[in-house]
Amino acid sequence: MAMVLACALSLIVVALAITPVRREEMITFCSLVVCAAICVEAMRRLGTPSGLTRDLLGAWWFPTLLLLPPLYSLIIPIPVYLLLQFRIRRTVLHRRVFNAASVALSGFIASSVFHLALTGDIVGPAGLPVRVGREILITGSGALLAVFCCALFTVLNTLIIAVAVHLSSSDTTWRRLLWDREAVTVDSVEMCVGLTVAILSGLSVVLLLIAVPPVMLLQRSLLYQQLQAAARTDPKTGLLNAATWEREARAEVGRAVHARQSAAVLVIDIDHFKRVNDTYGHLVGDHVLMGVAATLAHQLRQDDMVGRFGGEEFVVLLPGADMAEACRVAERLRSKIGRKVLAVGDHSVVITVSIGVALLRTHGDDLVDLLAAADLALYRAKDAGRDRVCLPAARRCPRARESRQPQLRSRGS
Repeated sequence: MAMVLACALSLIVVALAITPVRREEMITFCSLVVCAAICVEAMRRLGTPSGLTRDLLGAWWFPTLLLLPPLYSLIIPIPVYLLLQFRIRRTVLHRRVFNAASVALSGFIASSVFHLALTGDIVGPAGLPVRVGREILITGSGALLAVFCCALFTVLNTLIIAVAVHLSSSDTTWRRLLWDREAVTVDSVEMCVGLTVAILSGLSVVLLLIAVPPVMLLQRSLLYQQLQAAARTDPKTGLLNAATWEREARAEVGRAVHARQSAAVLVIDIDHFKRVNDTYGHLVGDHVLMGVAATLAHQLRQDDMVGRFGGEEFVVLLPGADMAEACRVAERLRSKIGRKVLAVGDHSVVITVSIGVALLRTHGDDLVDLLAAADLALYRAKDAGRDRVCLPAARRCPRARESRQPQLRSRGS
């Protein structure tokens, strides 16, 4: 983060020193900032979900990097992210600063490539006449160059953020960070909208008046979808909440019964979780919950349903799984979580889980029966010493390779 911020600030200082200020460019820049501010205000009135929020602010980044000298691509994130921080939601300041620096650095590089290809000079004292940038957008080669530079901005910004997320959470895979179908769709729409706004504002700044309403409508539609998704998920772990999991799992079990297919339910409980909360505080407990949730999400298939059922308990539905597969998946989850060391400040937490397994038709014919059977199996696992997988049947539970309790220790001890 520090490196990205230092690069952005250094480039601002250099660009300010060598880029002349022109009235027409300032009018265009201020108009784009005002349009972005209007969209931010529209976001505030609708409300935004917690966590990562997708937006269409690229509709104002792209015209800036195409029509104006690269200096303005470095500056425009500053007022916009200040508005996001104080008008939308006050979030952790260093994250907001990092996001602004990432947009600024990516925009500067993409803008420099675009202007260099047009003039052979990145930010020379003569600058780039806005008229050249406007006229080039409606030519074939110029349009292709604009598309390339906008795509370059998107790739660079995504890569910078992905590196930061991966460094802060090693559980998140590169594929999950760099390739997400929904994110690619939104980025493509954002680029198309941004290019359209660039052409309109290139013809006349006044035409931004007809660009703002459709951008606001698209932004509201995107936020509405995210708010719907947020209503389905547990805010602390990002997994399905109990009501959503139960509703969707009941429908899936009904389909399996009708099609005479197999399915299994796992009930997973963190061992001695109350002791962690009581001894080390709820912040450490929240970190443990998020770590377990991340491991569950990464170890399961896309069709599997995983949710938080309350407290330290999680539930998983495995469509199509027979007894052998369900036990194999449960044992893999137990092993992965049991080997996981969660870093918390200067300490680390080692945890284990107990898992109860129930199979459709063997232990119940509907979701209620399966949950009751899996819950019974979970209690058997706890009574047998925890850190193990059990079935509801009255048979000996497999012993864990080693008995471990949650503990907090200093790194290196």
